[in-house]
Amino acid sequence: MPVHVHPLLKEINELFERQGKKLYLVGGAVRDMLRGKKNHDWDLATDATPAEVGEIFAGGRGPPLGRVVPTGVKHGTVTVFYRGESMEITTFRTEASYSDGRRPDSVSYAATIKEDLARRDFTMNAIALSLPGGQAVDPFGGGADIKAGIIRCVGDALERFSEDGLRPLRAARFAAQLGFALDAGTLAAIPGALDVCAKVSPERVREELDKILLSDRPSRAFLIMEETGLLQLFLGELAACRGVEQKGYHEFDVLDHSLLACDYAAKRGYPLRILMAALLHDIGKPAVREKDPASGIWTFYRHEEVSQAQARELMRRLRYSNAATDSVCHLVKEHMFHYTADWSDAAVRRFVARVGEANLDDLYCLRRADSYAAAAKETPPGFLLDLAQRAARVLEKSRALSLKDLAVSGNDLMGIGIKGGKTMGLILNELLEAVINDPEQNTQERLLAIAGNIARKLEAG
Repeated sequence: MPVHVHPLLKEINELFERQGKKLYLVGGAVRDMLRGKKNHDWDLATDATPAEVGEIFAGGRGPPLGRVVPTGVKHGTVTVFYRGESMEITTFRTEASYSDGRRPDSVSYAATIKEDLARRDFTMNAIALSLPGGQAVDPFGGGADIKAGIIRCVGDALERFSEDGLRPLRAARFAAQLGFALDAGTLAAIPGALDVCAKVSPERVREELDKILLSDRPSRAFLIMEETGLLQLFLGELAACRGVEQKGYHEFDVLDHSLLACDYAAKRGYPLRILMAALLHDIGKPAVREKDPASGIWTFYRHEEVSQAQARELMRRLRYSNAATDSVCHLVKEHMFHYTADWSDAAVRRFVARVGEANLDDLYCLRRADSYAAAAKETPPGFLLDLAQRAARVLEKSRALSLKDLAVSGNDLMGIGIKGGKTMGLILNELLEAVINDPEQNTQERLLAIAGNIARKLEAG
């Protein structure tokens, strides 16, 4: 059945028709339209060469109709900017061997859209809509697979995966994003392509991982990855959590617990840094697990420290930015706080100082996900509310939580005869501790008096 075609696409098609060229909408936009979803991420296929596409938008003797950028001209692709929209337009093509497991060694222009669709990964992505009418060209039954919720390779699955090592990871990602299941043959072919998958650049793996985390239910993808060996290949630290039981604390092993926490965070729309922290917050548990001889219960003392170290190594391996890595690892390291109502205000201030005011809400979200995943039960409505309210009150009273917030500086201390170096650093830290204990101490007069007393004690012995 024809689908609604955006007027701008009809307008662009008219430009091609004037030159006797054909134009089709292809890729994810078609898949989403057939699922009843909107998608303006337009990919177009044409029998015009990249040079001819450039001529079409050049406008003849008049002003240019659009801007054409040769973003992938080696593979027949240009990016066109037209009336405020951007789209990739690729010449019909076939592809030769993939010696690097990711990109074709060479491409050849094809005569028909059906030849072009035959090179694509999954049937649901191998459907074209002819323009301007929107009639479907579906030589591999992609429409039926979309209706059935099936991810199936075009042609031989192992051959498709051997061409491009990212495709198995994309299959897992689509399962999480769309809620589809992998066709049995497609699933069975993934283990045989792991050597090709290993050639994929860390940056491309990272992009797919981020998309998985931002899906409605990330665990769909991670369980497929576990079953096929992809998890061990790319996230070995997480794969090692399977079978690490933690009875007495949680109903689930460490891997299922981590996936539950991640799904919880995804369902609530938490940002990527919290999703990643939820996935990785316990990956250090296999390394520190010990059985208590008295109770027979497994313990995981200080696992948060090992977890943050392993998370840092994993994120560096996948080329995450330093800022993203630091943010996630800080949450992982701090997720094991144990708040009770008898905490003093000073204890609350120390907690806020250690965690950082800007990270409090993120840490509360991570802790909710962690708590839910202990038994797959929602946390009480007032979970952590008392701590959040107390933290807000102490911050309202004083935000002197770091050395830069003190009413004195190193120069002030030098002014009363305190030398620089380790002694000054020690005294400044003591002053911060005094202010955290009692914010009213944060005046220049009081802090200089305290500093003088400390200096005299250090000199005396």
